[in-house]
Amino acid sequence: MIFEKVYDIIVIGAGHAGTEAALASARSGFKTLCITINLDHIAQMSCNPAIGGLAKGHLVREIDALGGEMAKAIDKCGIQFRMLNTSKGPAVWSPRAQADKRNYITYFKLLMEKQENLDLVQDNAAEILVSNGKISGKSVQSVE
Repeated sequence: MIFEKVYDIIVIGAGHAGTEAALASARSGFKTLCITINLDHIAQMSCNPAIGGLAKGHLVREIDALGGEMAKAIDKCGIQFRMLNTSKGPAVWSPRAQADKRNYITYFKLLMEKQENLDLVQDNAAEILVSNGKISGKSVQSVE
């Protein structure tokens, strides 16, 4: 049997930006689909699993102020916290946290799986459909 489900928003990718976008959309009441190549790699961090520094630290503070999850996740999954650039002036001091990569992924995966208005699909978004100058799309899933 094949069924179709209509979504208000489709997020492609479940990295840092994709997870935050999907959660914000769903929490705002929009029916949201997040498509990712591998559900076991949601919010996967690079080989240097750090949150913070001058640029990324500022971005994380902005996300936190808007109700995002990245700062909450690092608070739960952090294994080392330090302040960078303390030998310089306070204008360039910046917090940085190292995360337990597996716990960080698990935190986001469980959070997203429980989020109302949010469906996760492990798949590849092969094409973006445009109709009458607007982006459209359809998720068709097979159920046995």
